[in-house]
Amino acid sequence: MTYTSSLLRLLDERGYIHQMTDAEGLDALAAKQIVPGYVGFDATAPSLHVGNLVSIMLLRRLQQAGHKPVVLMGGGTTRIGDPTGKDEVRKMLTDEAIESNIASIRTAFERFLTFGDGPTDAVMVNNHDWLGKLGYIEMLQLVGTHFTVNRMLSFDSVKLRLEREQPMTFLEFNYMILQGYDFRHLCSTQGVRLQMGGSDQWGNIVNGVELTRRMDATEVFGLTTPLITKADGTKMGKSVSGAVWLNEESLPSYDYWQFWRNCDDRDVGKFLRLFTDLPLDEITRLEALEGSEINDAKVVLANEATRLCRGAEAAAAAEATARDTFAGGGLGEDLPTIEVGSEGIRLGAACTALGFTGSNGEAKRKIAEGAVKLDDQTMDDPGLLITTGAGETRKLSLGKKKHGIIKGI
Repeated sequence: MTYTSSLLRLLDERGYIHQMTDAEGLDALAAKQIVPGYVGFDATAPSLHVGNLVSIMLLRRLQQAGHKPVVLMGGGTTRIGDPTGKDEVRKMLTDEAIESNIASIRTAFERFLTFGDGPTDAVMVNNHDWLGKLGYIEMLQLVGTHFTVNRMLSFDSVKLRLEREQPMTFLEFNYMILQGYDFRHLCSTQGVRLQMGGSDQWGNIVNGVELTRRMDATEVFGLTTPLITKADGTKMGKSVSGAVWLNEESLPSYDYWQFWRNCDDRDVGKFLRLFTDLPLDEITRLEALEGSEINDAKVVLANEATRLCRGAEAAAAAEATARDTFAGGGLGEDLPTIEVGSEGIRLGAACTALGFTGSNGEAKRKIAEGAVKLDDQTMDDPGLLITTGAGETRKLSLGKKKHGIIKGI
């Protein structure tokens, strides 16, 4: 399909579109007026991770195309938990923890979006503001009559849990009703006409589209992105050492930069389109590089992705650290660092303390495999005591891509 609106042309050429409820209708609407669109995020941690990044970039593209991004924080739905893709009941968070998480998450959004009071400025809203005021009987009367249990049982988020014989609480079962109500509420109060999200949210988005039509006779639209996976088949958002968090407090900028720099050759073009603002012709040139030159494209990807999320200074510092560490054999200032006293630290414990390994047991295995080097010398004894004089540093490496500093105090 050839799109007439700049919004759908932009999303299509960069690879964001998987499904739409009414492509022609949304295209026509976006071509003639500003379309407020939203994505919902639950506040289960102080930071989102790169698995959420494609949805954040969707909102950025929406604003770049002249429309209005609405960031919906699930202050209310976080208290329940989205069962989609989950095998167990989510742990309950206190009200204070949820509010603290939302405040922390907002700092990341402020790097990707322009917030303000203008017609295309982004806004952040919290669904606890309206869901928290709805009485149970009122909710059943308003919304419950528009959902059948038969239909709800047919959605993957419910069906898969039941097929696996994993427990699903009645609380979680209601999540899709509340998410559908969010769309209807945002449409009636803020003129939101579009909900976007990952492909796993298709059923929930369709519920909101249908509920809004039934309750208010208003046509709204849904759009999902394809499931973004890495070339090895694993999900975005995870690395060998854990989640790749967007906030600096949860993950150092150097580690964030390294995640992008270490991507598979096959992912470079896709990631440049999705996660950077580079022009498409430049991306085409970069992804065509072969052999060792593809590493130049990976550095561009790491710089551009880190600049968007952490700022230009953080990107430049991370690149300099990588250059000093890999090319010059030196110790970049941005590397993860642990400080040790005169008592020293065992080699296996140092690997874990620097975040190279998740446990001392894993560290022992890596050392046995010959993957650990101290000052560029391969080590084979996890019990080796590493000592450094006050103010002196030593470099610890796991493989070719993980480096850290042990600093004496």
